[in-house]
Amino acid sequence: MKACTLRDESEVAQARRAAVVLAGRLGFDEADSGRVALVTTELATNLLKHGGGGELLLGDYEIEGAVGVEVVALDRGPGIANLAEAMRDGHSTTGTLGGGLGAVARQSSLMDVYSHGGNGAAVLARVQRRSGARSAPRGSRPVWGAVCLPMAGEEACGDAWAVQPEADALTAMVVDGLGHGPLAATAAHAAVCAFQAAHALPDATLMERLHRALRATRGAAASAMRLSRDGEVQFVGVGNVMGLVADSGGPRRMVSLNGTLGHALKTAKAFSYPASADALVVLASDGLASSWSLDAYPGLRLRHPTLIAAVLYRDFSRRRDDVTVFVARREAA
Repeated sequence: MKACTLRDESEVAQARRAAVVLAGRLGFDEADSGRVALVTTELATNLLKHGGGGELLLGDYEIEGAVGVEVVALDRGPGIANLAEAMRDGHSTTGTLGGGLGAVARQSSLMDVYSHGGNGAAVLARVQRRSGARSAPRGSRPVWGAVCLPMAGEEACGDAWAVQPEADALTAMVVDGLGHGPLAATAAHAAVCAFQAAHALPDATLMERLHRALRATRGAAASAMRLSRDGEVQFVGVGNVMGLVADSGGPRRMVSLNGTLGHALKTAKAFSYPASADALVVLASDGLASSWSLDAYPGLRLRHPTLIAAVLYRDFSRRRDDVTVFVARREAA
């Protein structure tokens, strides 16, 4: 993912160019790239007009053949007092034409918004590549999203995440290479490759495979989980990548054991946790402070997982390390 800071009008064009470049790498044609440009421009402009500036996150996604660009706009402004009114064509509080959120919704395959109590706004828009792509499947299956960004000033990210979806379950991993920069990124990439090759449940065997794969690197911490539709989370972790199940009963931290994959692995053990129908599973590297609670964000748990991850990043990123927040739920809300 790439973060674009929006402080003045000149940075709108920079964000738009970055989004179009990303779309080109994903094989978007001219028409689809134009939709990406429009969505990015509208969200970036809204950040300046209504949020007093903010941050735009640009990333890509692929869900069973559906490929697209996702744009997340984050600000700490007054928020959106009346979302239905803000979505109405022609509505404006700043004397402009008011194309904003309505235009974004029309050009997006998915749009989601969170704003509460005057504490800023967060908007997610996904623009799917239409040319030569299948539509993303719908139905009651696990859904997920993530934010993964390098420390400010770094191009390479020492964090990474990976996911293996199944018909009735989801297996995912977050890895945090020691330190930051290219060497940490190398370790994280090696862990992702081993995870994708293993096709294994999150258990002690998976951690042992990761440990062997990382011996030639500086090492990493990692946590993996499997969320099934029958209401169980299987979890294994080594090091300080946090795992948490959050539902109406409150948050439950999952147990990760001490060690450094690639260098010091004394033991690894999988644990099982119940997950209610409304449960979220969160994996986060230590670039995210651990002091957050979803109880402080009424309604957020019902939003898209990528939007949930983005709000937590906005408010709890330590800003002095790479950061990854991965969120999954049993079924689409």
